[in-house]
Amino acid sequence: MSAPTTQARGPWFDELRRGQVFDSAPAATLTSGGAALHQAIVGDRLPLATDHELGRRLAGRGPLAHPAYVWDTSIGQSTQATHFVRANLFYRGLAFRRLPALGDTLSTTTTVVGLRQNTPREGKPLTGLAALRISTVDQDGAPVLDYHRCAMLPLSPGTSPTDHADDLSSIGSGAEVALGMLDGLDVSALPERPAPPAVGTTIEVVGGDVVSSAPELARLTLNLAQVHHDARAGGGRRLVYGGHTIGIAAAQASRALPGLVTILGWRSCDHTGPVHEGDTLRSTVTVEDVRPGPGGTHVLDLRSVVTADATDGGDPRPVLDWRFAGWC
Repeated sequence: MSAPTTQARGPWFDELRRGQVFDSAPAATLTSGGAALHQAIVGDRLPLATDHELGRRLAGRGPLAHPAYVWDTSIGQSTQATHFVRANLFYRGLAFRRLPALGDTLSTTTTVVGLRQNTPREGKPLTGLAALRISTVDQDGAPVLDYHRCAMLPLSPGTSPTDHADDLSSIGSGAEVALGMLDGLDVSALPERPAPPAVGTTIEVVGGDVVSSAPELARLTLNLAQVHHDARAGGGRRLVYGGHTIGIAAAQASRALPGLVTILGWRSCDHTGPVHEGDTLRSTVTVEDVRPGPGGTHVLDLRSVVTADATDGGDPRPVLDWRFAGWC
């Protein structure tokens, strides 16, 4: 008698349940090699991460890790729950609790907090929305990140619709970026700060950035979502991991705001369209609010709207609407 065949895969939507916890993703150590590869792919420009001596003076340890390297690692660890993901609808309330350094090791717990079956469409596979709470800690158990994510997943083939009908509209909404993570930093280590731009200022970043090395970034950050690796799963063409788009938007924001030290968190992040490797991304950054920070610094509430130019021409299409807090 032959041995049974099993599958190495994540859950279908109908296999998820509220309260289900995924916590067995490998812990990941932030390394200088990983940081260099991440920078080569998305173009990290924040001085907190590119200037190792500044990071050490500022935090008394380091060098510090780029926030996009940190959140990409956390999101990648959460994809245990979203191997079959078709799209990510939003991220909400992503907030840093501390500034991780290279050498720190991150572990992530992903909890299902809401499920909603999508309306069936004739001739289309059944899908549903899974709201996930993602919490990441370091090697000492100290909180690093906490946020919500909403992923669209298919039901297993041949399965009937579920009765999941949770209201996901308010999940993760209203979260504010706390400034406690800046406590204890030596703000005097920062170079002279330029005056912040006025509220309402809109900055068009001249010149786009091509999306390249997409599967490499997914592999670097332990991202299991098959649409980022397997063209068949992506309907004939791989989709670019959403964090790749966000990382390029962050690099472009640092060009728009040369005084930007780091990103403290996200209020919201909506993927408004798919991105493919070879697309060229362009962004416009708007200053929505300016608040005082420690030691004469400022916290800016920013909105980045990103469009993509495809390799085959055509009009630019919207792909990202991202609201985040930057420290200047």
